[in-house]
Amino acid sequence: MNNQVQSRLLQWAAFFLFLQSIILTLAPAVRERAWDVDYRLSHWVGFLIWCLFTYLAHRALIHFLPERDPYIFPAAALLSGWGLLTVWRLDESFGAKQAAWLGISLVVLILAVRYLRNLSFFKNYKYLFLSGGLFITALTLIFGTNPMGVGPRLWLGLWGVYFQPSEPLKILLVIYLSAYLADRINIRLSSLPLLVPTLVVTGVALLLLVVQRDLGTASIFIFIFTIFLFIATGRRRILIGTGVFLLTALLIGYFLIDIIYIRVVGWLNPWDDPTGNSYQIIQSLLAVANGGVLGRGMGIGSPLLVPVAISDFIFAAIAEETGLFGTLGLIATIWLILSRGLTIALRAPDNFRRYLAAGVVAYLGVQSLLIIGGNLRLLPLTGVTLPFVSYGGSSLLTSFIALYLLLAISNVEDDEPALLPNPIPYSILAGIFALGLAACAVTGSWWALVRGDDLLARTDNARRAIADRYVSRGEILDNNNQPINITTGESGSYIREYLYPELAPITGYTHPVYGQAGLEASLDDYLRGLQGNPNSLILWNQLLYGTPPSGLDVRLSIDLDLQSRADSLLSIHRGAIILMNAETGEILVMASHPAYDPNKLSEEGDTLSQDEDSPLLNRATQGIYPLGDALLPLIKAQFGERIYSDAELLSFYDSLGIFRSPLITMPVAANNATDEMEDLRASPLQVVLAAAALSHQGVMPAPRIATAVNTLEQGWVVLPAFDEPHEVIQAAAASEAALSFVKEGKAYWGSTGLGVINKTTVTWLIAGTPPEWQGAPLALVVALEEDNAQLAERISELLFSSVLGR
Repeated sequence: MNNQVQSRLLQWAAFFLFLQSIILTLAPAVRERAWDVDYRLSHWVGFLIWCLFTYLAHRALIHFLPERDPYIFPAAALLSGWGLLTVWRLDESFGAKQAAWLGISLVVLILAVRYLRNLSFFKNYKYLFLSGGLFITALTLIFGTNPMGVGPRLWLGLWGVYFQPSEPLKILLVIYLSAYLADRINIRLSSLPLLVPTLVVTGVALLLLVVQRDLGTASIFIFIFTIFLFIATGRRRILIGTGVFLLTALLIGYFLIDIIYIRVVGWLNPWDDPTGNSYQIIQSLLAVANGGVLGRGMGIGSPLLVPVAISDFIFAAIAEETGLFGTLGLIATIWLILSRGLTIALRAPDNFRRYLAAGVVAYLGVQSLLIIGGNLRLLPLTGVTLPFVSYGGSSLLTSFIALYLLLAISNVEDDEPALLPNPIPYSILAGIFALGLAACAVTGSWWALVRGDDLLARTDNARRAIADRYVSRGEILDNNNQPINITTGESGSYIREYLYPELAPITGYTHPVYGQAGLEASLDDYLRGLQGNPNSLILWNQLLYGTPPSGLDVRLSIDLDLQSRADSLLSIHRGAIILMNAETGEILVMASHPAYDPNKLSEEGDTLSQDEDSPLLNRATQGIYPLGDALLPLIKAQFGERIYSDAELLSFYDSLGIFRSPLITMPVAANNATDEMEDLRASPLQVVLAAAALSHQGVMPAPRIATAVNTLEQGWVVLPAFDEPHEVIQAAAASEAALSFVKEGKAYWGSTGLGVINKTTVTWLIAGTPPEWQGAPLALVVALEEDNAQLAERISELLFSSVLGR
């Protein structure tokens, strides 16, 4: 029966890895959306190596360990194959090395079950094994190296082959503690003379690791030692004491050891330094978020954006390409090994094998929790590997040695389990690992589902820019369908071009380094095809390509001819101009100067962000200027010639929307409510909306700039405004006030004003078409960051002559 179960599970594992290999082969075609590509084929070598050596190990287990547990080898084989394909997908050269180490590890497993089925050999030579491990680990203090050329020197190297002694030292410590405690059945915490040898040996090992700055492995040693004492004595205060000790050590290390300080700060608040010391964890969380529920697909995600993805962050790499389903499956597989391992411990025929099985479970469980929790920001980063999965020959070999011990212990025929006076510690240990893995599953779900959209919208998420290179982004057009921002190139090399750079403060940019701004950001869902397309099409593209469908074109209310005229009039002066249809709220002109050229953002981005003139700022909607007497015509329409109080004026301003942010599809300034008349400020957009009421019978329109989106099924679909028009002044009063501000010989009403707060001075001009105008009613605002009413009046005169003369 065991043989059939193991065989069937291995077949399912092989089938899963076969599907993953096919997906990885086709990934280039899927990403390019074309068949004429260079397909990935080299990983099939790794898959065949996995198949061959897994089959040989399977036959050896059937022959030499007929009564073994049938679940743990298929689970470990699945994890190792999954890890192999992931490493190969990330780096072919490291994938080939991992395949070689996998073959070596399985050969060691085969030889061990053939010649070392009697585990008393390890018990009898426990001192020799541990002393040898400590000696080899100590050699790294003198001959240590690092395969990467930088970082801790934790490896011994010879002829290009590297080995990390601290990895097998974990198992050697487990063997030593199992053998030592098995001979002392009645040990108690008060039996200090009996505990001294274990404390000394464990302390020496920890000292070596601390000197090497291998703090992750040192933490594992502390947990292993704690778990052994707990299951040997049954005293829960050991767990509490260890927790207090670790927290104290963490607190001391935070103040005294730079690497601990960096990792603790990166764990508690990584958002403060996303491109520096917290870069790894931020990118790890972005990878998990990008994976979502189903994942991007093997070979289609961007896990290489996470540093050390083949080792320390391989869980994040798997999460990005297999999604929440994949990570939950991986966590469940790890739990299967741990739960079966504890079952093996309870059924062990003697105390040595019982402790040994529990110790192996402790090693595998603690290390898995540390690395998965670190990838998910559930725990601080420790820099350890994920057993069976991460790249590393030493780690992989040690994991399979641990597996061999569990398999050998489980191969019990008729022996009765050894007497177990107190099984509670084993139940508590199982509960701790179950809760830990469940916490990892919940945390992974949190980042993938709840926080996913927020994370992916971050400007430091390069995955969005990578996807934009393969999927055409929708165009931004003016009201006559003249292109403003377009995408050129072909799949794999799409780039964004900005045909009218003067509009950059308004339309913004989308850039792989500087993220998004302006309408490119606020209309991103349409432009990327995530909104406006059928849900079935979006889901199909996400499943098949791991990207959204082609983006949709968006039409703006901007008139490029009028816009060009306004930009030329504003020229080198700092300020903003808005021309609006006073009835519909459609913005025909929105100028903000100084502007910048988003086509040169790669070269000038850092300089622009430091520019004192703030060219990145959209002054028309985000500039907050002293209001002064800019709204004098509206005040006259509301109050006439009577005297009014400050409270009445503030209430009127509130009805005009001066104290709330306009609702429109673009970034706007935050609410600027105040009770002090001398501190009144407003944006040009707020002012032009108020001015529009004089040109349209006292009704203030709802602002609009994005007017339509070109969908696949319905063609051009009108985009609704986010607000509703509403009356703010009586129609008769509005018309009378407008006419009173029409200057002789002018076809429009107009008024200039000045706003001054501290050193900030702004010249305002509001204007509009008179009540008798037969065409579309218009409203205009000009805001100049200087005292220059003459220029403001000249801009209004020339701009209105261009509009009304059409």
